[in-house]
Amino acid sequence: MIEGKEIPSDSPKKNPQVLFLYFSFSGQTGVLVNRLAAGLKEQGVEVSFEKLKPVRHLRFPVDGILRTFVMMLTTFCRIRVPIRELSPKCDREYDLIILAGPTWSYNPSGPVLSFLDRYGSEVLGGQEVLPLISCRGYWKLHWWGLRRKLRRCGAHFSNLIAFTHPNPEPWCTIGVFLKIAGKNPERSGFISKHYDRFGHSNKQMEEAWRFGVQIGESLKGNTQLAAINFQTKLALP
Repeated sequence: MIEGKEIPSDSPKKNPQVLFLYFSFSGQTGVLVNRLAAGLKEQGVEVSFEKLKPVRHLRFPVDGILRTFVMMLTTFCRIRVPIRELSPKCDREYDLIILAGPTWSYNPSGPVLSFLDRYGSEVLGGQEVLPLISCRGYWKLHWWGLRRKLRRCGAHFSNLIAFTHPNPEPWCTIGVFLKIAGKNPERSGFISKHYDRFGHSNKQMEEAWRFGVQIGESLKGNTQLAAINFQTKLALP
């Protein structure tokens, strides 16, 4: 404090700042990120985005049954997908970093694994991180592996968001496989009776928005992030 000058105790507080650090292959993670961000902005939170960009463009759909099988095998083996340099915005400190990405064969995606190997400690170390998982299912195995890596990076985390595709099994697995292969299962006779759409539903998008509002309220000090229930019937049908 400068001598003879008092700093007003009611000076306005800085708005919370959140970084979305994410990878989206089919676009499903991207729409969840956008809806979460909309909810956060509703609470006056300042939002920044950093999309992980592979060095070699990943095409969706991969176009072909054989190529889809090969992709599933490599992702099951946790093959890394090299990414481009991050922007300077990742050098800043944030009130929260939301690390978002899809599940690839029970694991975090190749670009996210590459990020954690290359930048994890530098970007996430000492920061509060909230993982966001978009998946067909098996999010618990994804979370188990991701949690170990976050600990090694020195990140702090107290909660998790996971959204699973709402179609029932085994049709969800069959539909996602065919969609990645370049087919349209939601339009093909018999399968379409059990698989009506690819990806997350409109109701799940609204649930993501609601989660964003709750996170914003938490960042403003109204609730603890760990106390928010993200495992609702809409997120995990």
